[in-house]
Amino acid sequence: MSAHQERPFITPPDVHVTRDVMVTMRDGVRLATDIYRPAVNGKPVEVACPVLLERTPYDKTGVNHGDRTRQNPTPRSKPELAVDFVRGGYVVALQDCRGRYGSEGVFEKYLNEGRDGVDTIDWLIHRPWCDGKVGTLGLSYGAHVQSALACLDPPGLAAMFLDSGGFSSAYHSGIRQGGAFELKQATWAYKHALLSPATQADPARKAALEAQDLEAWFKAMPWSEGRSPLAEAPEYEAYLLDQWRNGLFGPYWKQNGIYARGAYEAYSDVPAVHMSSWFDPYSVTAIENFLGLSTRKHSPVKLILGPWTHGQRSVTYAGDVDFGSAAPLDGALAEDYVALRLAWFDAWLKTPSGPDPLPPVKLFVMGGGSGRKTAEGRLDHGGVWMDAAAWPPSGVAITDWFLQVDGAITRQASSAELAFREYAHDPRHPVPTIGGAIASGAPVMEAGAFDQREGPSVFGCEPPYRALGERDDVLVFQTPPLEHDVVVVGSITVNLHISSDCVDTDFMVKLIDVHPPTEDYPDGYAMNLSHGVLRARYREGFDQETRLEPGQVYALTIDAFPTANRFVKGHRIRLDISSSNFPHFDVNPNSGEPEGYGRSPRVATNRIYMDAAHPSRLLLPILAP
Repeated sequence: MSAHQERPFITPPDVHVTRDVMVTMRDGVRLATDIYRPAVNGKPVEVACPVLLERTPYDKTGVNHGDRTRQNPTPRSKPELAVDFVRGGYVVALQDCRGRYGSEGVFEKYLNEGRDGVDTIDWLIHRPWCDGKVGTLGLSYGAHVQSALACLDPPGLAAMFLDSGGFSSAYHSGIRQGGAFELKQATWAYKHALLSPATQADPARKAALEAQDLEAWFKAMPWSEGRSPLAEAPEYEAYLLDQWRNGLFGPYWKQNGIYARGAYEAYSDVPAVHMSSWFDPYSVTAIENFLGLSTRKHSPVKLILGPWTHGQRSVTYAGDVDFGSAAPLDGALAEDYVALRLAWFDAWLKTPSGPDPLPPVKLFVMGGGSGRKTAEGRLDHGGVWMDAAAWPPSGVAITDWFLQVDGAITRQASSAELAFREYAHDPRHPVPTIGGAIASGAPVMEAGAFDQREGPSVFGCEPPYRALGERDDVLVFQTPPLEHDVVVVGSITVNLHISSDCVDTDFMVKLIDVHPPTEDYPDGYAMNLSHGVLRARYREGFDQETRLEPGQVYALTIDAFPTANRFVKGHRIRLDISSSNFPHFDVNPNSGEPEGYGRSPRVATNRIYMDAAHPSRLLLPILAP
């Protein structure tokens, strides 16, 4: 997410910085905080201003990969951005989270941030240079910390801008999904264990961590205490294994910091933006928080959904697909991201206030491009922005699209007496992850939209490299070429009737826009849009485990990620079904073993039924033309 500030930063004379102010938390731990204030000739101006607070585990003097503009691809550092906000009339407080960089204490991912955020705001509003109003901002973890403190409704919090984070429920989206474990948590833990203060202070620990082969470890799962790439960073190993092994939705998952759903009534009633994107892990979070808060609060709550990967709001592409010149935030919502946030905070923190810069919902509908290859070598998929008063927008209707035994998707259910398709899921040879809504996945997975085709650069692929749809463990269902455009805007649901010869297994779905063959893409292009998963043991509720009876037919509902896409005339709507998507998710061993302990994998023969008594179907939210 971030790298340490490498180029020197020289504070301009109209900004004064006080570095590493140690702010004391309720338990005595002190957190390092840099304060940026308006100044004249280097001396701070003694006037009270609203404060903008960003709390980060990624180094308060560092550089985030997304803090670039459309015109300038070189990311700017947090101190450089702080200058822009100070010149906009704010005091800026940048703080290292507990146990990270200059701050004291032990880092435990997510679970200390609410209390620490409340204590920090309480300290800020009692400074003479604060006018009593605090706005919060930040990306990813910097959004999670905002929601954590807002759940505790601290005095002084006056406005928020959450970019790609702020868990509505980390169990349901962000750490786990459909009961499966998101392995981006493992790649994140390894990367940031290396960057932790304890590692930087211990050459032996650092050398031991650096010596690990992460790709080899991903082929040797599950991990356990002392048997993981994090063995030399036990505090990181411990919380990762806790997340992995806590498969039931219970008290662990209802803690502050990872479960805003449970605190919507108490959540601060302040103006808030929830921004995410179609290839970001937090689009579900942004939508759920928008819906949960806009219906309960008096303050304006906004939703932004772009066609980007995690934090990459100023580029035209995601993965191998380009969405056209309209795609970046820059120019579509404001001059750039700094200008948008300044306009937002000016509207709610300044006196007199500025105009509200945003409609209730701003979303990007992908699709409509030429389908050819751009000069940069990406698929030209295109797209346009639209404003809406609600999510989903008015004019959206849920429509049934039925799966057929011949692989077709039709608007009519099958009348067959018995019809099914089956495949073998071998946990030792899982279906590889090719793009999707992922963050922090390097070096084993990459986010974004890609042709669903294996290749030597994709982790887990082996020769002969094939289209995923040609694998024996992937079932493909698709419409005929469309006779007219179909615009899908909303959350995706799949209802399946299944059976298995094992006591537990996973069912994975993936919604795909199939471009027809062109000169640039002779085999067409199968572009991933949305994914979903359900671990069968949780089919009756995530708070209980119920094993399958081999051979018995069960009805499953799989909630997949939202999307907004124009399926152009001549394209096909496709749904792929499999039982693995690795390394995006941990692989179900099919054995029924406890979560995180699957050491006895079994091959599962899994069936999807699609007959009159068992109508498996895809539910699509269609926007009326």
